[in-house]
Amino acid sequence: MSMTKTRTPAPELNVATVGGEDWTLSDQTNDAFTLVVFYRGYHCPKCKLYLGHLKTLLGALNGKGVGVIAVSGDPQDRAETTHSEWDLADLTVGYGQSEGSMREWGLYVSNSIREGETDRFGEPGLFLIRPDGTLYYAAVNSNPFGRANLDEISAMIDFVAEKDYPARGEA
Repeated sequence: MSMTKTRTPAPELNVATVGGEDWTLSDQTNDAFTLVVFYRGYHCPKCKLYLGHLKTLLGALNGKGVGVIAVSGDPQDRAETTHSEWDLADLTVGYGQSEGSMREWGLYVSNSIREGETDRFGEPGLFLIRPDGTLYYAAVNSNPFGRANLDEISAMIDFVAEKDYPARGEA
């Protein structure tokens, strides 16, 4: 498992999105951060709750200069189902992340253990990337449980802006 250190360039990310647009991390021009949330896929009820909560914070995050994308390794049809059935109309949902990309981002990768799961999928991760492309914050999980608290992340962004607080974990 590879892990990018803070204050160094984040791995590139290029995914297709529900709606047909390609999304590339290096093309993002957000004022404060790009928030990349990796989720397990359509099969995950915890992901549904998490992304539903993320959707409620989109307006506030965008108002702070934060662009947001949720990404999985799901194929297009499952991502489209996720987007529509989970009512994520305002959230950019990327799909088709490769296993190599998952590993480059330092995500844990799991094998399917029950019907309905894709054969292999990435476990959750949340990353804040500065406009210069460097990693500011990372939270990676080996299971669907214990994810970064989205309300705390939103408050953290305010604190970082107010105090000009540097990325930590660079040593």
